[in-house]
This record gives sequence, structure tokens and C-alpha cells, in this order.
Amino acid sequence: MDLLNNLALGFSVAFTLQNLLYAFGGAMLGTLIGVLPGLGPVATIAMLLPSIYALDATPALIMLAGIYYGAQYGGSTTAILINVPGESSSVVTAIDGYQMARQGRAGAALAAAGLGSFFAGCVGTIVIAAFAPPLTELAFKFGPAEYFSLMVLGLIGAVVLASGSLVKAISMILLGLLMGQINTDVISGTPRFSFDIPELTDGIGFVVIAMGIFGFGEIIANLGQPAESREVFTKDVKGLWPTKQDFKEAWPSVLRGTALGSILGVLPGGGALLSSFAAYTLEKKLVKNPRVPFGKGAIQGVAGPEAANNAGAQTSFIPMLTLGIPPNAVMALMVGAMTIKGIQPGPQVMTSNPELFWGLIASMWVGNAMLVILNLPLIGIWIKLLTVPYRFLFPAIVTFCCIGTYTLNNNNFDVFMTAIFALVGYVFYKLSCEPAPLLLGFILGPMMEENLRRALLLSRGDWSTFMTRPLSAGLLIAAFLMVVVVMLPSIKNKREEAFQDAD
Repeated sequence: MDLLNNLALGFSVAFTLQNLLYAFGGAMLGTLIGVLPGLGPVATIAMLLPSIYALDATPALIMLAGIYYGAQYGGSTTAILINVPGESSSVVTAIDGYQMARQGRAGAALAAAGLGSFFAGCVGTIVIAAFAPPLTELAFKFGPAEYFSLMVLGLIGAVVLASGSLVKAISMILLGLLMGQINTDVISGTPRFSFDIPELTDGIGFVVIAMGIFGFGEIIANLGQPAESREVFTKDVKGLWPTKQDFKEAWPSVLRGTALGSILGVLPGGGALLSSFAAYTLEKKLVKNPRVPFGKGAIQGVAGPEAANNAGAQTSFIPMLTLGIPPNAVMALMVGAMTIKGIQPGPQVMTSNPELFWGLIASMWVGNAMLVILNLPLIGIWIKLLTVPYRFLFPAIVTFCCIGTYTLNNNNFDVFMTAIFALVGYVFYKLSCEPAPLLLGFILGPMMEENLRRALLLSRGDWSTFMTRPLSAGLLIAAFLMVVVVMLPSIKNKREEAFQDAD
């Protein structure tokens, strides 16, 4: 009964004209930011923080939240249409979404992503409302050892996820982990592997790698083909909506992705990114004999991860609102915004500012509904972009990406690094290496190292801490079993057959 009263209070706050306008503005801005490669929600919210001084706390947080989950929607658009993930969590969507676009099914892919995101966003919001207190208890049980074990499981999942050769997949993850080491040491504060280049002391930007390898690498690969076989999307676009068969195949993936994202979103460092990778791994394991193979345009490979990243984005508000612990960079900025407005983030927000707490939650439902209403009619416009001849399209994409990369730090160095990774991406394309595991290794590497070192500091160098803590031991055993299963001759042969069929 309390829950219904609280939600009634939330909707009475969310449905005021001012809050509706800010929710719409945030969702609209978030979508645009997601579509623009390079300019993510972190940069945008950071730029907009000064503007909230003039606003009340509730509309300010409603707008910033709208930017965050709006960017999750928008990021899938460029991932599907031009293979440039606008957001880090859209990397997985690009694998099958882009293949669907190449087959003239961009409309179905965009609709599956939009509807999956809407459903997951709504469920994620219900989870926040109903389970915030008990879920924070679970998050309390995760220490550095558990996070390290969870990330080991994530990386091994990525090896299983990658199409083609296991050796190549492992090599890509190791390369990603090594690239993640180029930064400033967390504990001692000394730069590592930066070769005395000042710009590398903060590490290589994720956007630089993603845009170079995925976006520019794809363009170089296309330009290397004869003009008649070049990737021009003037193929018949087979309807803007998914078929009945598509709906039938996608809805179980949406349900699974939503459940997985809702759980992983609560964990600091997990959120939307880990959720989308985990959902893709799960789909590959559970969907037997898909009509279209994974990596070649399977709608399950779009619907599952998109639902997971949206559910993860919504439930990542739980530790921020209930514990005052930001699970990712965007939530850290939200904590900053609350502090600017004189609100102490943490368990007392629910009791001391119920209008803010429940108003923000109710506004997420309103915002998700607005996003579907905004995005579904835009599908036709996005697809019109694909009929532009490639000779006009590729310079536009290159310019667009260069502007996006430059605006990250207002530094030419990032643009040059993107150009280097474009060549690396082309080499990967020629060697048939899947770049997604490299990105996961690159993102998780620094987090894994930090948690490994913290766990060892806390246990005074005792490595057995990873096996004596039950949650950590369970995750490592699951990772080990996954390796054993993949190495079994019968499974290995089936895996190779499946990927040969896909090629």
C-alpha cells in the first residue's frame, strides 16, 4: 500500500507542467547526444551542471536523468545505421544491428531496440520503486574481491561471446587489458606506459578507440571494396516495423535482457555496459539454432542487449539514491548535482525529500514513454539517411566523428589517435578479428586491477581471499566452469560449426 501511495505522490510531482517540460527536454537532448558519436551523457551533464543553479532540485535532477536514459536510446541509432556506437553500452548492439541494416532491415532493428528499451526502462523503474531497499543490501555484500571475480566472469563470457577463433578472442581481450594499463597508477599516482606523452597520462579515451576501430575501420574496409559492392544502403528497406516473426523471436530476449540488466545495474561499475555484454553472451548461449546466426543480423542480438543496457541504466540509480554511492560516472555527476542543490545523497533522501525521490522515479516512466513517442516516428527519417550515396555519406561520417572526438578534450591529439585506431580497425577487419572483446578488456582492465589491488591490500597480500569469500568463490567457479565447458571437444566442435555456418 505504501508503494502505491508513494507512486501517487511521485506522479503528482512528475505531471506538473514544469517537470514534464524538463523531462521532455532531457530525453530529447539525451537522444541527440546518444546519436552524436563522441559526445556522451557524462560530457553533456558535466557541461550542464552550472545551469542547474537556477533550477529547483526536482526539475534539475529530472532533466539530468532524462539525458542519461535518453542517451542509451540514441546510442543504438548510430550503432545500427553506421556501425559507430554513440555510447559505450551500444558496442554490442552494433554487432547484429549493423548487419540487419546492411540487409535492408534497419527499421526492424531500430524498432526492436526502441521497444525493447521502453519495456526495460519501465521494468527498471518498477524495480527501483519496489526493490531499492533490499537490493542495496545485496550491493553492500560486494567488496573488491567480489567485483574482481565478477569482472573475470565477464571477460571469460566475452571470449565465449566472440565469433570465430577462441585464440583470436583471447588475444583481443589481452590486447584490451594491456591498452587499459596506459594511465596513471591508482595507488602510487605515477604515470605508466605513457612514453612521456602528457595526453596519455589519463589513458586512451574509450570513444577514440570505439570510433577508430568501429567507425573509421568500417569506412576504410568499405572504401577498399570495388564501387559496385561497396556498402550503400539503397537496398530495399523491408518495412519500418519488425514482422510477427521478429516479435516472436525478440520478446524472450527482451525479458531476459531486462532481468539481467536490472540486477547488474545495481552493482557499481556494472550498469549499462556490463549488462549489454552479459545479455549478448546469454542470448548466444540460450538461443538454439537462431533463424539468422548471431553476428549476421540476429534480432535477438539487438533486442536483448538494448533491453539490458536500458534496465541497467535505470537501476544504476538505486545505489546512488539509496546509499549515495555512484555506480558510474553519470551517477557521480548526479550526486554532484544533488550536493549543489544542498541535498545529501544517501538513505535519508527517501524520508527527507520524498517528493524529489518519488518524483524522479515517476518521471522516468514519463520520460521512457516520451522517448518511444519521439523515436519510433523518427525511424523513417533515420532510414532516409541510409539512401544517401556512400560517396557523400562517408566524408560526412568522418567529419562528424572528428568533431565528436575533438570536443572530448578540445585536443587534436584525440583526432590523431582515432586515425591510428582506424588503421588498427582495418587490420582487425582483414584478420577477421572481432573488436568487441578488445573494448570490454580495455574498459574492465583498469577496474579489475583496482579491485584486485584493493582486495590484496585488505587481505594483506593473501590470495586465498578470493576463494574464502563465498560470493567471490561462486563467481570464480562459474568462470572456471565456463572455460571447461568451452574447451570440451564436443562443445568446441559445435561452436566452430555454428560460427562456420554464420560466415
